[in-house]
Amino acid sequence: MTCHVPLGGGRYALPLALALVTVLLAGCSGAADDPGEAGKRDASMSASASPDPGGTGAGPSPEASLVPDPARLPKTPAQARDLIGRVIAGPDSFGPGVVKRSPYESDPATWPVLGEDCVWQQRKPAYSVLATLTRSFELPAEAGKGPVRLGAVVTVHRTREDAAWEMAESIEESMRCPTQQLRKGETIGSMVAAGLLGGESTQNTSEDFLNEMGEYRSSELGGPHHYSWQQAQTLQFTVAVTGKGAKGRTEDEIDTLVNEAHGAMLARLENAVEKQS
Repeated sequence: MTCHVPLGGGRYALPLALALVTVLLAGCSGAADDPGEAGKRDASMSASASPDPGGTGAGPSPEASLVPDPARLPKTPAQARDLIGRVIAGPDSFGPGVVKRSPYESDPATWPVLGEDCVWQQRKPAYSVLATLTRSFELPAEAGKGPVRLGAVVTVHRTREDAAWEMAESIEESMRCPTQQLRKGETIGSMVAAGLLGGESTQNTSEDFLNEMGEYRSSELGGPHHYSWQQAQTLQFTVAVTGKGAKGRTEDEIDTLVNEAHGAMLARLENAVEKQS
């Protein structure tokens, strides 16, 4: 289960002070994965978790102040894709200097699943998913510093319960696979995680929030380098951001990039679905 830790933070950015609680969280785990993998889970678990596959769900009310307009919540794949396009991060969401990587956007007909061998694989999206999209970015290398690889993902589920199950599965995956292969030549491990439900501490941006930090190793960039991942769930939506460090890059530098983009997407999501006064 998620380890809920009282932490401070602004409305759209969780604090970098999470690094200070790693000793307390050594026995806890949350999902850790490549940005494309950040928001998608096993199809069989997600599909079976949904008691109402045709609706937006009637799960527990969010603790955050967001009051959605039912007419603005997507009910079809086309509507979900349109919302994702308005919410998902672009290069400027991270801050100055960040650029698109190639390929920039994922294939919408696939999503990553963590196999029994702890290797991420591309499979057909779960039935619970109306639409999902991943974008890849980079803060280019400069004098004495390697490139920072970044990713953002937005997933629209059919129901709130499906989105909540995705968050729960994130925890299970890291407990099952403390070291994971993102793709050939890339691994993550030594993960510590923290979670805050809406209303806990000053976390009022989402119904559930997970933050994970660990070590990233790459045959191209070496390592270990700092790895940071954040995912939040509100209503039927999940948004996630990943940052993978490199030589000369500090933990604060990576965490700030992740915080900025994650906060920007949560703000856009609220604006996209909230009830208009």
